[in-house]
Amino acid sequence: MKEGYYVYIMSSFKRVLYIGVTNDLNRRVSEHKSKQIPGFTSKYNVTSLVYFEEFHEISEAISREKVLKGWTRAKKIALIESFNPEWKDFATSQG
Repeated sequence: MKEGYYVYIMSSFKRVLYIGVTNDLNRRVSEHKSKQIPGFTSKYNVTSLVYFEEFHEISEAISREKVLKGWTRAKKIALIESFNPEWKDFATSQG
């Protein structure tokens, strides 16, 4: 994956959501999936990458992350479904 910064949303089977920011989306999603880091995502089995955006500047990614975290759950779900109506795990669909 090319260099950049990413805001991403992970989901559990029960649709518990987690929003994060990273400079290496593949590595970070892999950490969530393998539950390497104790915390919210490992506790609630949040392992599916259902949404992401790419940015050139870290400041833009962090700003967007803060905006998304401030949204209501309904608005976050609407965003995910506009991008990924089937809630596919982009980390397992190679393409």
